[in-house]
Amino acid sequence: MILTITANSALDKVIFIEEFKPTTVMRTRWVVESVGGKGFDASVVLQALGVDNLAIGLVAGETGHRLARLLECYGIRHDLVWAQGDTRTAHVIVETRLHRHSHITTGGYSVSPVEVQALLSRCQCHIKTAQRVVCAGSLPEGMPRDFYRTVTNLAHEAGIPTLIDCPGEPMLQALPEKPDIVKMNRCELSQTFGVAACSLAELAAQAQQLCRREDLPALVVTCGEEGILAITGQGSYRAIAPSQEEVNAAGAGDAVSAALAWRLSLGETWQQALRWAAAASAAVVLTEGTADCRLSDVERIYTQVKVHELIR
Repeated sequence: MILTITANSALDKVIFIEEFKPTTVMRTRWVVESVGGKGFDASVVLQALGVDNLAIGLVAGETGHRLARLLECYGIRHDLVWAQGDTRTAHVIVETRLHRHSHITTGGYSVSPVEVQALLSRCQCHIKTAQRVVCAGSLPEGMPRDFYRTVTNLAHEAGIPTLIDCPGEPMLQALPEKPDIVKMNRCELSQTFGVAACSLAELAAQAQQLCRREDLPALVVTCGEEGILAITGQGSYRAIAPSQEEVNAAGAGDAVSAALAWRLSLGETWQQALRWAAAASAAVVLTEGTADCRLSDVERIYTQVKVHELIR
């Protein structure tokens, strides 16, 4: 079982328009409600791949109830902690003509010490039966900034590898516990560690330096159409899938987390796991919903993924 943890849940409203034109009246072509929150999105992908998983996280209010119903519609097992307030709504604006998407997030809850402890108790309970843990997303107001550090410590005490996907202070706080995989996108890497690179080769070199400096077991950086960089104990790699006709790219990065946790839990090498990660990420962009994908698409794209070993 793969355990996913989402401290800051969201309900995604994916709004499709041809092009965003400020100061004009724009009419949507259609709207899709989807699961939001990085950990929950990883569960959506795992469920599509047929992988046993359990989603735990904080939810609140009527929006939280709608989110819980969506998780149930996917068949995702969950153990939720209910907070005061209301779960965020993330308006995902998809411009079909320009093939790009933007997020406008509204609402959100503030958690109390009791709710924080309840979530940590859920983590401690379920980590014992997990093969891998995926902790992902921003932290809500009231959540201690060292939440991911605490979860990583709980997982390591149980001998369970952990992937952390979060930029900024929560990630920096977690580093002393040595998460097994530190994951973020290129922009988040720059914001968190001050890494600035003009080319992918330069980015890879700086990521390798960062891993050595921080003594990271593995660093994974998603780079959109340029693929995935992974600096690991087995080697440094770039995985790239063929370009797809994009419908909605939201959740593509979360598919990388899900696929890596799944395939590494099976004992595969990093090169093998990265092929699945790149395929799952590419398959997500073919669907309307956030993090939605079809196993048939993943399997088809998998055969076309290239993984290149980088010079250290």
